[in-house]
Amino acid sequence: MGPRGKRAPATDDEPKAPPGRGKYYMISVVAKSYGVHPQTLRLYEREGLLKPSRTDGNTRLYSEDDLRQLEVILNLTRDLGVNLAGVEIILNMRRKMDRMQREVNEFMQYVKHELRRGLGDWEQRLNTALVPSAPGDLVADSRPAVVPDLKPQ
Repeated sequence: MGPRGKRAPATDDEPKAPPGRGKYYMISVVAKSYGVHPQTLRLYEREGLLKPSRTDGNTRLYSEDDLRQLEVILNLTRDLGVNLAGVEIILNMRRKMDRMQREVNEFMQYVKHELRRGLGDWEQRLNTALVPSAPGDLVADSRPAVVPDLKPQ
């Protein structure tokens, strides 16, 4: 991808990805595509902002997820003027928010499941608690209602 999120055309410098694992890009290709110096990418890695995988020969390989992360970093630093300490805080907060959102989604699924199960239980309890009766079985009470005397003594 280029400096503003546009991916550069594929080159022969790109390593072949293992089958079924997506594409990987070497540091030179990523640096050129995004208009950053390779040392900048190494700095982002030292700061813990990027975590490219490594080959057996210790060559950095950047995945599609790494490129998305780099785009966020570059947007924060270039477009919004955030320093690297701020970028780290923002990325950590995003990870926490994503984790919390997953937890809320899991909790909502659990609640929905329990409600569905509970409604079935309530319906079953209601059916067993009610005694079927015919309309003629009901008899009105003909006795007059007793009203207490409310006069002061």
